[in-house]
Amino acid sequence: MIIIKIGGGKAINTEGVIKDLAGLDEPFIIVHGANYFRDKLAEELGTPKKTITSVSGYSSVYSDDDAIDNIMMAYAGLRNKRIVELCQLNNINAVGLSGIDGGLIRAKRNQGIRAREGNKVKLLRDFSGKPFQINVGLLKLLLDNNYLPVLCIPVIDEEGYAVNTENDDIVRVLKDTLGAETIINLIEAPGFLEDKDDPTTLVKKMSKDELEKRESQVEGRMKRKILALRKLFEKGDCRVIISDGRVECPVKDALDGKGTVIE
Repeated sequence: MIIIKIGGGKAINTEGVIKDLAGLDEPFIIVHGANYFRDKLAEELGTPKKTITSVSGYSSVYSDDDAIDNIMMAYAGLRNKRIVELCQLNNINAVGLSGIDGGLIRAKRNQGIRAREGNKVKLLRDFSGKPFQINVGLLKLLLDNNYLPVLCIPVIDEEGYAVNTENDDIVRVLKDTLGAETIINLIEAPGFLEDKDDPTTLVKKMSKDELEKRESQVEGRMKRKILALRKLFEKGDCRVIISDGRVECPVKDALDGKGTVIE
């Protein structure tokens, strides 16, 4: 099983991704982002994205009612259905689902985030959580009948509310549940870069033991992403490929080792 994580940036070559997947022999599922489309929609609606940073240095989106509405429109609506459409055009019988559909991805609601506002530390509560459970029966029903699941946020909390979460955390729970051997993370960069502004500083190979050191060297969103990478290896080994989603053949290139391979 391969988990394909399609980044939500504007420059991702989604058509190329789906064309590659149409020729893939191994079973796979898709988890996708839509951050560019959400941010654009939020600005147009007058409800721009709010970002908060915890006291431990991890950045995340503050998920109030407006943010959840924007996620539903941009992720579960526009982006999800366009990817499903591309799949159908390439003879992949896809079904697009958010985590709330059929209780597919369940999360534990965050009790609060300790964040800095100026010189003060506040406990902020929002509609966000950490995924912990997959509706395996629903996923297997689809996979066993040759349907491709195309998954996105929001997910569902203990009381049935839609909540935001990190796609990296969804991938981790899927990997542990399905026993996925390979995770392909398609982003708007050649892979993991020593200098984020210099594509020639690509790190081609990395061991899982290096991730803790790397996490201490970065800040903000990247800090959270490396933490998520570390957690991927907590319940068993796998191969993680961070590769360029902007190229002509993103998945083929990733499987050929063009990017950063962590194992």
